[in-house]
Amino acid sequence: MTGRLAGEVAVVTGSTAGLGKEVARLFAAESACTVVTGRNTARGDAVVAEIRAAGGAATFFRADLTIEDEARGLMRAAAAAYGPVTVLVNNAVAPEVVAADRKLLEVPPEVWQRMYEVNVIGAVWLMQEAMPGMIEVGHGSIVNISSRTAERSSPKLAAYTASKGAMNALARSITLDYARQGIRCNTVQPGYIVHEERDADMTPERVRYITDMSLTRPATARDVAYAILFLASHEAECISGVTLQVDGGSSFARSRTMD
Repeated sequence: MTGRLAGEVAVVTGSTAGLGKEVARLFAAESACTVVTGRNTARGDAVVAEIRAAGGAATFFRADLTIEDEARGLMRAAAAAYGPVTVLVNNAVAPEVVAADRKLLEVPPEVWQRMYEVNVIGAVWLMQEAMPGMIEVGHGSIVNISSRTAERSSPKLAAYTASKGAMNALARSITLDYARQGIRCNTVQPGYIVHEERDADMTPERVRYITDMSLTRPATARDVAYAILFLASHEAECISGVTLQVDGGSSFARSRTMD
């Protein structure tokens, strides 16, 4: 059976673990030629082996997206392997940098720089490499992974919040400038994502807190991946420049607690 991404070449950054890994597996299952990328070669190779064992097409290319030559080289390698990249998911994140974030007056200059290199500048280099090929074939979908903090800021995350807001704005800018050339760009804003390994030792209080943040249930990586799949597919051909929240309704949870 032909999948929803048949004929597409997809690059998913930050796809050696977590949400990115789930997106890569789902894309491959839906017939995309999928490029897995990240900084950990062993994990990347393992993801590719899993995809191929399930009958999918995937290749791993290691790249540090804060290095321009590596970021641009990644996209060129993907195109050389499969043809023009028609789907790009900007999902890369540096957890160690997020952990170093602070309030505005306390954020060191190097944290600001690194945050923007990972979350914004690296993604810009990838888009600059991918978009000419998308224009040539007449279509392309870019999905930026943002965060609800971009609209509902969290304490002590000044640099992270600003960088994610930049990705939301980029999606709108690309839509205005390139929609008539067939390129769509949207943003997905996940809420808290349940992760079995990370959450195995959560206290009952933490479980209740996370549950209360949602009107339905906390989202899984698969929930968010399906939203990304939809935006990447031709089913969403008339959707561009939007920000899609995938958070189980947690954006409205405050209203429920006040009832």
